[in-house]
Amino acid sequence: MFRVDLNCDLGESFGRYKLGEQREILKYITSANIACGFHAGDPSVMRETVKLAIENGVKVGAHPGLPDLNGFGRREMTITPQEGYDMVVYQIGALQGFLTTFNETMQHVKPHGALYNMSAKDTLLAEAIAQAVYDISPSLVLFGLAGSELTKAGERIGLRTAHEVFADRTYQSDGTLTSRSQSDALITNQEQAVAQVVKMVTEGKVISQQNTEVYLKADTICIHGDGEHALDFAKYSKETLGNNNILTSSIIE
Repeated sequence: MFRVDLNCDLGESFGRYKLGEQREILKYITSANIACGFHAGDPSVMRETVKLAIENGVKVGAHPGLPDLNGFGRREMTITPQEGYDMVVYQIGALQGFLTTFNETMQHVKPHGALYNMSAKDTLLAEAIAQAVYDISPSLVLFGLAGSELTKAGERIGLRTAHEVFADRTYQSDGTLTSRSQSDALITNQEQAVAQVVKMVTEGKVISQQNTEVYLKADTICIHGDGEHALDFAKYSKETLGNNNILTSSIIE
């Protein structure tokens, strides 16, 4: 039987989430990436999301992003590796504070949006982020795009890394995600999206937009919680994975 983690970006306030739906999604995922205030979220939302995740037995991770509320952290910014390091340390610390009040530990760190995509290609930024995570705690798991510079940097420094794949995104022949600026970036059909996931988990490959096979490792699957039918997709994903003998569980059991 295959095994994979199901993660979802949560705690992203400012109209992008309804607390009730967030509570329901937590019933179907195994890891939660909680916004730390830079791209979304605020102290009250962070606290409540941590509380809900713990109540549902879901592992918690920090989801640090670029300081860009208006752009939801999806617009690239020119930053130095040192600035990237500082941003990640700061945001991990904010979430860790709330976890401490609940006597819980953090499982992982997953950069958000543009910071995630930038670190997938920029070796120096990737190394700075990996160093920030390692300096906070070598026991943290670093989530990054499968086969990216970020996962490579994490592995070099001695972190446990989780190679992440996406259910609702299309891929390019070099293993990168299709830019959201392109019309074919998203997969909106849930059957097609989950079929892609099953192939990535069981066969270790995905078909790119150039119709080539791209080999990748799938440790964790991202389910975007801000989609129009996010809850239904989370339910369908877990059920379909189970029907294909794929067990869903957190990275650290």
